[in-house]
Parts: sequence; C-alpha cells; structure tokens
Amino acid sequence: MNYAENILETIGNTPLIKMNVLTKELPCLVLAKYETFNPGNSVKDRMALQMIADAEADGRLKPGGTIIEGTSGNTGMGLALAGIIKGYKCIFVLADKQSKEKMDILRAVGAEIVVCPTSVEPEDPRSYYSVSKRLAEETPNSWYVNQYDNPSNCKAHFLSTGPEIWEQTDGKVTHFVVGVGTGGTISGVGSYLKMKNPNVKIWGVDTYGSVFKKYHETGEFDEKEIYPYVTEGIGEDILPLNVNFGVIDGFTKVTDKDGAVYTQRLAKEEGMFLGNSAGSAIKGVLQLKEHFKPEDVVVVLFHDHGSRYVGKMFNDDWMREMGYIE
Repeated sequence: MNYAENILETIGNTPLIKMNVLTKELPCLVLAKYETFNPGNSVKDRMALQMIADAEADGRLKPGGTIIEGTSGNTGMGLALAGIIKGYKCIFVLADKQSKEKMDILRAVGAEIVVCPTSVEPEDPRSYYSVSKRLAEETPNSWYVNQYDNPSNCKAHFLSTGPEIWEQTDGKVTHFVVGVGTGGTISGVGSYLKMKNPNVKIWGVDTYGSVFKKYHETGEFDEKEIYPYVTEGIGEDILPLNVNFGVIDGFTKVTDKDGAVYTQRLAKEEGMFLGNSAGSAIKGVLQLKEHFKPEDVVVVLFHDHGSRYVGKMFNDDWMREMGYIE
C-alpha cells in the first residue's frame, strides 16, 4: 500500500505545467511550477516545515511551545499544519490588507489571529513586524519564526524546490522567474540552479511601492519608492536577509492592476485558479519577452491558490471598484 504517514509527507514534488495561452506571443517554452499542489495550497509549506525542523533540532522550539509569526497568510498555513501534527499552538499576525479568506482559513486550522494596520512604518509599534516580536517576548515557551531573516527559508528551496526544477526540466531550465517577498524562494532556487549551471538567469517580480528593484539596480534603499499597494505576497518595505541580491539577475515591476487582471486571466484562459502573485508573475514573464530565445526553457513559480482571493481578484464588483475592469 502506498500512503503518507501524515499530511506533512505530501509537501513538495509539485508538477511542472506548460503554459499555452497567455504565453503564445513568447518564442520559448514556459513551464509553471505549480505550488498549490502542496497540502496548504502554497509554496510556503516547504519552508514552514524546514524552519520548524531546524528550530526543533537546535532547541529554539520546545515541546508544547507556541509558534509566533507575522505572515501574509500562506506561511501561517504551512506553520499551522505542521503545528497540528507536531503539537504546537500558533499565533499569527497579519496586516489588514490581507484577504478575509486568508484570515478565515488560518482560524479554520486552529490558529489565533492578530490584525495590524498596513499603512504604518515597519518600526511603528503597531506594524505587523513589531507586534510579532512583542508577542514573542511576552509569550512563555514561544518561538518567533521571522521568515524574513530565517536562513531555513532559503535552505528549504535549495534542498527541495531547486532540485525538483532541475530534474523536471532535465537540466534544460534557462530562466527562473518568481515574485519576491521574503526572498527565500528566489534565493534558494536561484542558488541551486546557478550552482548547477551559472548561465541560468534568475528574475524577480516586484510590485510598485516596493524597494527591491531600485535597491538591486543602484544599491540605494530609497524610502520614496515605498507606498501602499494592493498586490499580496510580493514586494517589501524592508530588505529581508533572505533576499540574496547576488543570485538575482534582475527585477521587473508589475502594477496592481496588471497583477489582478492576469490573476483572472490565468483562471479563465489557462484553467489555473491561482493567487494574486501568480498574476503578477506571469505578467512579469511577458514583460521580459526580449530576454527569451526559441530554445529557452522558462520556469515561473506560482505561489498559492485562488481560494484565498475570492473576495478580491475573483470578485468583479471589487475589481470594478478598484478600477481594474470596466
């Protein structure tokens, strides 16, 4: 009989799927690394499990402990699933721009949710970075995950996602394109692929209102680049330690509107019911068209599932209110 011992054993080994409609103007083969096949419906299951395993191994996370993290939703889901199996309580801090679905899903798997304002500086005591740290200091037997600076985040993708992409493309991958938030996915996958073939190009998808693209190009952290944006899960107003700018060849920025519109188009034209950052990622691939040649194999990673965005990108009333559709 072939079965998994528990839900955590089903993390990873997600399929690569050829893009057919949205990429027909491109000269190359475009393959989607489809991370919603993970049990928590996102790529973040991989690093959640790795971060917990490493924290258990060195004693930062003790039996019966409480896991505390600031999350846009998906890391929380991965941590919650692992917490259920391993016997930990979870407290997650979310910014108020995150979808109601994400908050409801985290509560459904037994997590406690704290909501903070989006429109405050990272150092502000009300920000979700600050509140997460404070809760960790105040809660006995707790572990503050800090996915932004936790090296186990990159490690998970160096050990699993990168090798999977290399093997699934038979080593023929030439470009890897992915939205960047904590930086774990792009840095871990990028490091692995460049180790196997230094000529593989690693492209990050950023959003307007985020600091990554300008910082990568100029080395300047420009606060004038920072302003509120709608796109969920990518972009930052800080520089996480997990973003290894040395392995990234470039960034392209995608607007909130394009990210939302292409999220709908993925569902309606490719049958891919995915999250907001997938719309940004595929639009980013299209914007990089001049970098691709006919023999290239471009892998784009899609982070999470459309069920998290039913009240937003998949709600035409919301899309009209935002001015994204007529």
